[in-house]
Amino acid sequence: MAYKILTVTTIPETMEAFLTPFTRYFRHLGWQVDGMASNITHNSVCVAEFDCVWDVQWSRNPLDPRHLIVAVSRIKEIITQGNYDLVHVHTPIAAFVTRYAISQLKIKQKPQVIYTAHGFHFHQLGNPITNFIFLNLEKLAGSWTDYLITINREDEAAAKKHRLLPAARIFYTPGIGLDPHKYALNQVSESQINAIHQELGLTSEDTLLLCVAEFTPRKRHRDQLIALKKLNRPKVHLAFAGDGKIRQELEQLTQKLGLQSQVHFLGFRQDIPVLIRSSIATLLTSQQEGLPRSIMEAFCLAIPVIGTKIRGIQDLLADNCGLLVEVGDTDALAIAIAQMIDNPEKAFQMGQNGRQKIASYDVKDIIKQYADIYNQALSKHE
Repeated sequence: MAYKILTVTTIPETMEAFLTPFTRYFRHLGWQVDGMASNITHNSVCVAEFDCVWDVQWSRNPLDPRHLIVAVSRIKEIITQGNYDLVHVHTPIAAFVTRYAISQLKIKQKPQVIYTAHGFHFHQLGNPITNFIFLNLEKLAGSWTDYLITINREDEAAAKKHRLLPAARIFYTPGIGLDPHKYALNQVSESQINAIHQELGLTSEDTLLLCVAEFTPRKRHRDQLIALKKLNRPKVHLAFAGDGKIRQELEQLTQKLGLQSQVHFLGFRQDIPVLIRSSIATLLTSQQEGLPRSIMEAFCLAIPVIGTKIRGIQDLLADNCGLLVEVGDTDALAIAIAQMIDNPEKAFQMGQNGRQKIASYDVKDIIKQYADIYNQALSKHE
């Protein structure tokens, strides 16, 4: 039987980066798969990948009044017109507003609603007040949700503990998958690695660390800069791949710390696999994550990771796949960097462990798990 599915995210870039393999799979089965996001009709990849795309006016700002003034009526119109069997929501704003809109529909049979939580906004290191607010919002939205998918073990446990949904309708999948072949070792040549080192002005005596992350406060790039200063090894270089609103602030901190000859701001890059293979380790010092893709990419390329002891990162770095430090502990971070540099055999083994582990995060396996959840949901809809 051919079903009709609507996939929803706040911005189309999320679909382009993570969800197109799922779209292709279900369309190959003969299902209709549509997409809804802000300005999605201007995203050529999404236009090509989905059967139909729908624009909705909302933003990543949770206080944007358009969410209730404009978006809700638009969503109700789209879902009523589309006559969908299933609506799968991702990302916090889109997920909450869409589920609320569906709850307000006055139609005979509403679609089944699945929510993939890419990291709850309440978490063990969160502010108690914001944790209370976000937990209660999730409880409220849980009453509008048929199935919940979590992507790390802490969120799975929290969802069951707080009874966001009945336990039988809460699922865990190891992330939303990635294609290991895209980050295969044989995809990166020695000449490409040499070119990166030349671009950054590195000599054979220099060591490169890499951080792939958007410049937002919760990623805590500044901790890496402070740790690098404490490390006090002029031959150790740190490259930041990414962009964001606090980039200038971090560039100023780099100057203040006198690290401008060691730190490289690369901006948005298309050659992430090459950058990863050009480094001895990658860093991710966030205070909040769901299940970070950048660590999985490093594992595919057998590069170890230094990360913080938070949900998602701990899931990935278990089994001796990297080193963990407490959030904000720059002394421990400096020590961990030194350990990676001074113990190349251990670092190599961590990288190999990560490469073996990542096999269970293959997007093909995640798609199969999603298919099982979809079939369970759709059996209730018939």
